[in-house]
Amino acid sequence: MSALFAGPETFFAALVGAATFVAVLATWFALLDRDRTRARARLLQRRRQELQRAGGERRRRRPERGLAERLVAGLRLAKSGADERLRDRLARAGLRSPAAKSLYLLAKLAAPAIAGGLGLLLVYGLQLGGKSASARLLLLLGAVVAGFYAPDLYLSNRAAKRRVALARQLPDGLDLLVVCAEAGLSLDVALTRVAEEIGKSAPELAEEFGLTAVELNFMPDRRQALANLGRRVDLPAVRGVVNTLIQTEKYGTPLAQSLRVLASEFREERLLRAEEKAARLPAILTVPMIVFILPALFIVLVGPAVLDVYDNLIKK
Repeated sequence: MSALFAGPETFFAALVGAATFVAVLATWFALLDRDRTRARARLLQRRRQELQRAGGERRRRRPERGLAERLVAGLRLAKSGADERLRDRLARAGLRSPAAKSLYLLAKLAAPAIAGGLGLLLVYGLQLGGKSASARLLLLLGAVVAGFYAPDLYLSNRAAKRRVALARQLPDGLDLLVVCAEAGLSLDVALTRVAEEIGKSAPELAEEFGLTAVELNFMPDRRQALANLGRRVDLPAVRGVVNTLIQTEKYGTPLAQSLRVLASEFREERLLRAEEKAARLPAILTVPMIVFILPALFIVLVGPAVLDVYDNLIKK
């Protein structure tokens, strides 16, 4: 440990190297073209099996729990009262694997310890807190608190990005649903066909439509299957679609006509949001223009004149 903290320059160089390695890995994963079709097919198959078992079919052999599930069960991290709310939060973020809940709970347990260890390295390796004991203690406490809230922030950020993607993809998905409904397809078949068509261009919406189609096929209450879509996707637009579909199922109103009205409204809303962003653009660009562009422009225009005046003054 003393050899590690002997030279702050060496420790700082190692820290920069580790940060560069993590940045390269993050960039590589971001640019990697991943096909989510197989993952979505596995998700739908797993949901289909769950509904079949819940419907009274012969119980299959219970799947063997992974390491994360065994650790959570051994440490008793899961609380029965908050289990359903946690599953809803993970589903809204697109995390629906069997080990998602266990990995999240383990991250909540391990992240403060990891952040505290990194805080110790920074405080005693780079001497960030100086020689003040209170400053060092505050830095360590801040690192532990940041580690504790890091999984929640990641989950909230992922859910927010997913909501934005679903809001952007919903009008196009409804247009395809209108085409399928006008062709005479039932709601569950139309959802399945649309999910197959938009699987690569809109994977989030395709996943939700596919899950809804599976639940419509296997759940005895079709209204509950549609309500599950509104619970998984926390969007007012999706809740409006769900209410319309439930009314269509209940009263037998034409499906294509209802979906066409909703698709038109959502398309106009998306256009209004784009126009609003375009209208805010000049005001947003004012500050970068004043800070970055105008100084460079003044240097280019006034700089030669200032240099000429300076040369003339020196010659005199």
